[in-house]
Amino acid sequence: MMIQPVILCGGKGSRLWPLSRESYPKQFLNIEGKNTLFQETALRANTLGEIASPIVMCNEDLRFLVAEQLLQLGIKGDIILEHEGKNTAPAVAISALLKKEDDPLLLIMPADHIIKDRAAFTESVKKAVKLAEQDYLVTFGIVPDRPETGFGYLHMGSPVGEGYKVLRFEEKPSAEVAVQYCDSGEYFWNSGIFLFRASAFLSELQTFAPDMLTACEKTLADSTHDLDFFRLNPSQFSKCPADSIDYAVMEKTDKCVMVKLDAEWSDLGTWSSLYRANEKDEQGNVLRGDVVASDIQNCYLHSESRLLTAIGLKDIIAIETSDAVFVAHMDEAHNVKKIVESLNIENRQETIHHRKVYRPWGAYESTDIGARFQVKCITVNPGQILSLQMHHHRSEHWVVVHGTAKITNGEKEFLLTEDQSTYIPIGTLHRLENPGKIPLELIEIQTGPYLGEDDIVRFEDLYGRFEK
Repeated sequence: MMIQPVILCGGKGSRLWPLSRESYPKQFLNIEGKNTLFQETALRANTLGEIASPIVMCNEDLRFLVAEQLLQLGIKGDIILEHEGKNTAPAVAISALLKKEDDPLLLIMPADHIIKDRAAFTESVKKAVKLAEQDYLVTFGIVPDRPETGFGYLHMGSPVGEGYKVLRFEEKPSAEVAVQYCDSGEYFWNSGIFLFRASAFLSELQTFAPDMLTACEKTLADSTHDLDFFRLNPSQFSKCPADSIDYAVMEKTDKCVMVKLDAEWSDLGTWSSLYRANEKDEQGNVLRGDVVASDIQNCYLHSESRLLTAIGLKDIIAIETSDAVFVAHMDEAHNVKKIVESLNIENRQETIHHRKVYRPWGAYESTDIGARFQVKCITVNPGQILSLQMHHHRSEHWVVVHGTAKITNGEKEFLLTEDQSTYIPIGTLHRLENPGKIPLELIEIQTGPYLGEDDIVRFEDLYGRFEK
């Protein structure tokens, strides 16, 4: 039977701030190896034999990140856009309804996990397939290697084929209870990975959450294709109840079974979990980027944009990016969410964007900003074109430093090459395009009383972005 991967790309990853930001969450970061967590998730399914193209559920603001990272892998997927998150159960219901006619086995995978042992993962999935073909709803229980208070647990029951009945889903325990769970050998971490036939899941959803199923059916009936994306109807989807797969179905059904998964798994929920997932030097340290340190033990030091130095530290996490630095004791690093909450109250942009911001046509990075000016480095990918737009409050100077730019400036259209420039007055209709085969790089100098990104009026846009 065909396996249909479903990759869930929700979540902001705020516990890995400042690397993870709302507009560029952790699943799209290259944390280990050459691929991002999302890309590794997409590739993981390729070890399973005959599989369908993946379904990817994501927020509409992340759609071009998903498309670009799939394109880099040469994978064509169905990208479904949610205008608001409704937790995992509606996302899975939408996927199951889309594939209802084919009725494949849905392999539900969060996009932000590390699974180092692919062979072990493949073996566990093969065991789960045999159970799913009998209409069981299979979840994967991670074999614990330590007492852990940050995960929910599955209580293993009697054998069913090559799996086990799930007696109960347990919430995150206290430290004392976590030790008891590990010592018993009967409790496993709840991975959030599932395998089941589409029809089997929909049948149980009809029994235990019929309002959710009805809302998802109505949403699909009024949804539309938008470029390479499938956009869920916002007004219909907003009426859908929000709930997790666990609460909506898995904890209530008598068809839930578990397959053990012992594959060096990590959900990378905190900086300490990322530290544990990485190889360490002889002093127990993980050093990333331009780091010079002396006499430090059991530390995670990560530098993105400059030299990071340290002396005489133990059990410390220090994360440097171009616009923020985070330092904490290993035992307190999970409280970074308090920092993010404080920054959000102050409307600080450091929780939303990196200094380098990715767009469907390329990226821009702010290098300097003052009261009435801002300097950006802009990269436009070959063949890409920005929207036809104008600004009410700023003028712009463009200087080409690499490649060729096709410019629309008012009534004029012309080409600029390296070391050539143009000036765009306030209120002038303009557009930037890269007609060449190499990336276009230019410097943009903005001047004016207001320099916010919401001072953009779009008249034409290849990517359907007509919001301010």
